[in-house]
Amino acid sequence: MVKTVKEINEKIQDGKAVVVTAEEIIDIVRQKGVKKAAEQVDVVTTGTFGPMCSSGVYFNIGHSNPRMKLGGGRIYLNDVLAYAGGAAVDVFLGCNALPDDDPRNRFYPGEFNYGGGHVIEELVSGKDVRLVATGYGTDCYPRRRLETWINIADLNQAVLFNARNAYQNYNVAANTSNKIIYTYMGVLKPNLGNISYSSAGQLSTLMNDPYYKTIGIGTKIFLGGGTGYIAWQGTQHNPNVQRTENGVPSESAATLAVIGDLKEMNSRYLMGTSMLGYGCTLSVGIGVPIPILSEEILQYTSVTDADIFGTIVDYSEAYPNLKPETLGKISYAELRSGKITIRGKEVPTASLSSYPRAVEIATTLKEWVQNGKFLLTEPVAPLPGVGSDTTFKFLKERPIEE
Repeated sequence: MVKTVKEINEKIQDGKAVVVTAEEIIDIVRQKGVKKAAEQVDVVTTGTFGPMCSSGVYFNIGHSNPRMKLGGGRIYLNDVLAYAGGAAVDVFLGCNALPDDDPRNRFYPGEFNYGGGHVIEELVSGKDVRLVATGYGTDCYPRRRLETWINIADLNQAVLFNARNAYQNYNVAANTSNKIIYTYMGVLKPNLGNISYSSAGQLSTLMNDPYYKTIGIGTKIFLGGGTGYIAWQGTQHNPNVQRTENGVPSESAATLAVIGDLKEMNSRYLMGTSMLGYGCTLSVGIGVPIPILSEEILQYTSVTDADIFGTIVDYSEAYPNLKPETLGKISYAELRSGKITIRGKEVPTASLSSYPRAVEIATTLKEWVQNGKFLLTEPVAPLPGVGSDTTFKFLKERPIEE
């Protein structure tokens, strides 16, 4: 049984495509088997929603009168520092950015942060955002200071560009020390007081296409409530890791760089997020349709939480050290049960990502495809896969002689 993306798109346009979510396909395969399911199902939709730190927006505010060169100056959005190294009126804002004078931009356990992710949420919500910029002035751009309110409706372009999203599996975080620690995986209580993880498991995109056979550069996706595209492999993309027989990695592997029109998105799927005692980020909603081109592809999409294992990492040793102690592997089915046993101790578990919101994204994308509003795309180039020379490296530090 072999299908093509073109054939599936024709069925979508005719209203005849069979589309199911990555959660629904599990029971279909159990009832009908892989062969019959592959013959009947055309598209499986995936979804994930959780904190994704390497995210940001760039936009063009338009020229003021007189003109001003923002590039090379300083730009603040609701007092949060943005990047001013681009062109005259192009601005980039990262989701981790913080105000200069906010005491919370240093380590203050017990406090939350307001930062770039929250500004992005306010922009996409249609709220006015205060922009304050200073520049050095030139003959062609004489203005030196600008204070104004900006609104996404008035921006020339507003683009979400995320350099590393949708991790293909990630650490399960623990803390064996005798003190509480504040991390990007949340607050970790001492003496194995809790376990934190962040994945939609069986709904996650790269768990359902573990070898990137249908997903690649140019793939059209659900992004932040609108549509977007996979622009490149994400930073720290690391496909050459140990995998199970069904291709699922048990440690951090692939990542995606994604891009889309911020003006099409909404704050239900782009949400500023504070990590207590650590900083701020942006929770991002991503959904990718997987065309069922073969029985092999269908088999991958039938993966369950019981098939997916994460590595439990001791964050009291992992950061700042580069060789953390691992405490074994655990399935997502066990993690989602709410408690696991480590070293003879029952430990509560909690997810930073929202599984219900991931279901919502996969279901919304399913409806878009069924209604003919979303056609599939073929990648223009593949992502680096197993056997490529793409690897994750730690920094090779070299002393700088004074």
